[in-house]
Order: sequence, then structure tokens, then C-alpha cells
Amino acid sequence: MEEPWKIADRYHQRTKHHFDRYARSLGYLDWATQPDPFRRFEGAPLFPLPFSRGDSAAAYDDLFLAGQISPQPVNLNTLAALFEFSLAISAWKEFKGSRWALRINPSSGNLHPTEGYLVVGAGTGLHDRPAVYHYAPKEHALERRAELSEADWKQWMRPFPPGTFLAGLTSIHWREAWKYGERAYRYCQHDAGHALAALSLSAAIQGWGARALPLVSDPRINNLLGLDREPDFDGTEREHPDLLLAIVPRSVLTGKPSPDDSPQSAALDPEVLTVISEGAWTGRANLLSASHVDWPIIDEVAEACGKHEADGPSSFDSESPSADPLSFSPRRLPATRIIRQRRSAVDFDGSTSMSAEQFFLMMDRAMPRYDHPPWTALGPPTCMHLALFVHRVMGLEPGLYFLVRTPRVQGQLRQAMNPKFAWEKPADCPSSIPLYGLAAGDVRAIASSVSCHQDIAGESCFSLGMIAEFQGPLQRYGAWFYRRLFWETGVIGQILYLEAEAAGLRATGIGCFFDDAVHQLLGFKDTTFQSLYHFTVGGPIEDSRLTTLPPYPPDLRG
Repeated sequence: MEEPWKIADRYHQRTKHHFDRYARSLGYLDWATQPDPFRRFEGAPLFPLPFSRGDSAAAYDDLFLAGQISPQPVNLNTLAALFEFSLAISAWKEFKGSRWALRINPSSGNLHPTEGYLVVGAGTGLHDRPAVYHYAPKEHALERRAELSEADWKQWMRPFPPGTFLAGLTSIHWREAWKYGERAYRYCQHDAGHALAALSLSAAIQGWGARALPLVSDPRINNLLGLDREPDFDGTEREHPDLLLAIVPRSVLTGKPSPDDSPQSAALDPEVLTVISEGAWTGRANLLSASHVDWPIIDEVAEACGKHEADGPSSFDSESPSADPLSFSPRRLPATRIIRQRRSAVDFDGSTSMSAEQFFLMMDRAMPRYDHPPWTALGPPTCMHLALFVHRVMGLEPGLYFLVRTPRVQGQLRQAMNPKFAWEKPADCPSSIPLYGLAAGDVRAIASSVSCHQDIAGESCFSLGMIAEFQGPLQRYGAWFYRRLFWETGVIGQILYLEAEAAGLRATGIGCFFDDAVHQLLGFKDTTFQSLYHFTVGGPIEDSRLTTLPPYPPDLRG
């Protein structure tokens, strides 16, 4: 029998794009089967959530520093804000009679495979008993799926700090496969990473901490969120468990997680999970498409990458902490304004430049500081590094650069890459940022070429490829870690999205790139390192043909 990690590796190799062929997909958009972007559980009680009034007092830059924002109480308004600034609609776009929603959390092709859940106790203004809810972004509302007794809730949450509640993320693979075919599983996973970071930073607005629970297996998440309830999903698209987050309503989640005091070390009581799964549930999942195209390899890799009880962080390598955050002049930008205005760029002007100070701050924010959001949510280890195509950064010579996000692998990277690379530290780069120049020169055409010939990779200020430590972690931690690698790319991507907005620029993720062409460019000769996600930041060209409408009608907001 083939080892699960080898199935994940085989899937990854099969779904690479190449200059002479792309990964398997339909090759066209079948509009008759386009999935509904909004999941609902018909028959479940729906509780509309209030909207925030104006911008919050929280400053954007303070989101990345633990303890800077005073913790708020857990109530209906703050829970509503948690979802409003992480998974809600940010705007509607309209063109020639067609209308589509944009969301706070980014998504490949704006297809949004990620669904959000809340598990919270009583006394919040939602319900008089602890309950499990699904978030409905179109209505900005919570659907109550199940409830449990106060005694079971207290027993269940005993390992967690007082006041802790849970948020869950799941994926509907068909939403991405409809457009992207076999490569869709990749996109679902880095979209989960985007949503993870979005939830973490939204929690930070309230002064709350967020941490993933790596000891919780997929079957446990299925039990908790009702994903394994056959009658509720009969004939409809299934949801696959991604991860569960503990949201701790205090701002003292600092320092490296330890087995004794971190929510990351907490497990869920299986007896209480049994009580929930066997209890009364309401609602039936809506059908998203009238018909489907099956992609068996997605089902195969999803099964191979399932997370089991034995899969946990106990074997994770210890890591040296990153240097203290870069000192800079605080911008005092409202956090909620930056989060609301985030958009994915569709075109760049090819002329806008950014300052070296802005660029270095973006690189600094991308460093893995597990005592600061959103890295507190993901937790170690660090497996992702950045190959950068620098085009228009004032004070930085154009060329190919590399950000080594943990010193543990710098020697291994240098040995694996082109021996002609210079590995020179830029003259004005802060010492705390491990950025190295590899080769100087105009790399705009190369950047576009390896990103499926897309001009946005060369007409920007810079673009990049996220380079993963690949084969080693899969062998060491198991096939489920394939998902975790993409989650890390999504967290980096969400940071870069917001940093671009804060700098007066715009960003977009690039899921289409020629995998092995990137590896050849860098000099990689095997699967020790692999490129998982591309990204680009620059001066956007707005499409004046589109009409932008508010995310929610005035009567709903009222």
C-alpha cells in the first residue's frame, strides 16, 4: 500500500503546470454548473448579526503586536465583528447585469471554498445554551446547527483558559474544482490559510488571541461541526475539515507555546463530542450545483491527507525566535478600514514604485513571530521562504532576491540552489531581515514568464514565489502536513494583501505558475524544495467598467 505522504507528493507532481501543458481541468467554464458561493443550512434558526459603526479604535499596525489592544468582552457585538472583519462580504461588483460579491478573506478566483463555524457558550446574547453555529456571510448571520448543555460545555472547555470559544474552518472542494480541476485542492488549502490569518487579525481587533488546535483530528472536527451527518448533506456537496481555532478573550497569549499552558496542547473530550454528534441538529445543506464533474485525484489526496489522532505537534522542530519587529514610524491607520478595503488587483500600471522602507516592512511582517498575530494562530514550524523578483523598489537594485524565514535551513538552501548566486545582503536592509540578493538585473520578463505569462508578475513593484521545505516535512510529519504547508502560504499572503493596502498599493495571489520552471530558475534539482504559491504587489489599474456596491443593503445594516 502506498504511503499517504507519497500520495500527496504524487498529487503535487501531477498537478504542476508546465510550459507545454497545464494541470488537468475542463479547459472552459461551464456556467450552467457554477457553484452557489453561499452555503446555507435550510431549516436551521438564523440569527442576524449587528454591524460595526464606523472604524474601530484599533490601529492597523497594533494588530501585529500582542498586548497592544485591550481585550473586549465576548458578546453579540464583538462576535459579530469577529466575522464581519474576517469572512463577511466586503463589496459587490456589477457589470452588464452580472453581480458578484467580494469577501474580506481572499480566495482563488473569488470562488470561496472556505466555510466558517462558531462554537460558543451561553451568555453572549445569541442563545441561552452553548451551541454550534455556521456563519452565513451573505446575510451576516449565524445559523444554529446544534446545542449542548452547560455542564457538557464546562467539561469540554476545562483544558482551555477561561472564556475561550472555538472557530472552525472547512472547505468545499467542488467550488474550486469547477474552474481549476485537479489543481483545486491546492487552492482550497491556501485559501484556508488566508481565512486563518483573517480570523486571527480580526480577533486581534478585539484584543483576543487565536491559536489553531493541532491535536484535534479531522474526525473530531467532523463530529463537532456536524460534517459527518449523512442526512444533512445527502445529495449535496460535502465539506472537508480544515482546522479548529481556540479564540481566547485576553491579550496575554505571548511567548512560545508550551505543553502546559497553551491552548495548542488542548484536546477535545471525545465523550462530549459524542453527546454533540448524537444530539439534535437542525438544517440541511443547500445544493450548490445541479451537476458536477468528478475529479477522483482530489478525493484521493484529501483522504490521504486526513489528520488523525496521532498527528500532532509533538515532533515539531524547535525554532529560534525571529528578531524583534522592525521599528518604524506608526501610521495610525484604522485596522477595520484597511481590512475592509482589501481587494485583489487584476492589473498593474507598470510604473508605480514603492520605497525600500515599505518593502522592508512587508518582509519584516512576513517573518514568523509566533508570539505575535497572526503567527500565534498558525504556530510553528516555519517551512516557507520567499524568492523575490524585485522590479520597482526605490533604493533596491532590481533583481532576484531571497528571504530566508528561518536560519535553520539557510545552508541547505544555498547548497541546493544555483552556485552562481551571490547571496549578498543589500546595503540598507535592516540586520533583522534575512534578505539576500542572488542576481542583479531586469527580471520582469522572467517573473511574468514563470507565472503563466501573466503581466501582473512583471508590471508590479515586486512579485515572489513561496518556496516550501517540501519532501522532508511530508516524510517527518505525515501527509496531513501537505495541507499545513499551504496554510502557511495563505497566512503570508494575507499579510502581504493588507500591507499593500496600508502602503497605498494593491496585491494579488497568483495560483497559476510553471512549477518546475521556477525550480530550474533557482537551481533546485529534486523535491526537497517546491514552489507552492506566487504573489505580486504594485500600483493597481482599476476597471472603470465595474460598478461597486456596498456589501450589505442599508435596511439590513439597520
